Amino acid sequence: MLKRCFDVTVAAGLLALLAPLLLVVALLVRWRLGSPVFFIQTRPGRHAEPFRMVKFRTMRDTRDAQGELLPAKCRLTAFGSLLRSTSLDELPELWNVLKGDMSLVGPRPLLVDYLPLYTPEQRRRHEVRPGITGWAQVNGRNAITWEEKFHYDIWYVDHQSFRLDIRILMLTARKVFIREGISHANDVGMPRFKGVKSACKRSNEHD
Repeated sequence: MLKRCFDVTVAAGLLALLAPLLLVVALLVRWRLGSPVFFIQTRPGRHAEPFRMVKFRTMRDTRDAQGELLPAKCRLTAFGSLLRSTSLDELPELWNVLKGDMSLVGPRPLLVDYLPLYTPEQRRRHEVRPGITGWAQVNGRNAITWEEKFHYDIWYVDHQSFRLDIRILMLTARKVFIREGISHANDVGMPRFKGVKSACKRSNEHD
């Protein structure tokens, strides 16, 4: 109850306080990247229930001759990279927090496509509401492996507390300020999760 009250109070306050900034970013996205301004995608929430997560758009919709979207690194502009590095693209998720789809702190909501690939232990990340930031984000964000990310997510599920949430929010502010852990190696973000079995198979193929 305390966590939910805190989420609603902070999300509502930030949405009101940052309204001018949100409007400016929306206008810049429309000018630099075109329409739509928002990137809306279905993600699994608490107990894997689907919800529509909203972010500011950071990529163009550039396609190849066959009509397929080009790789992310080819569609991400300098402006989009700036939005990501400053986490400004995440601000609309405060609306998801206000609605109850998300929390300020929790495991990041990943793709619905990943749900069949999780182990029973990895699935435990859905025991709590997903968050705008989380324990994995302040311990490497996209610069760590999937295994490490899931380890941090489950650790948070087992140790969550109001005090820990405040600590994570403070560490997040520091991470955003120094722009750390935004990319994974040479990728724009994290590479796609292939599942534990796929990872084992690749390992055997290289033996």
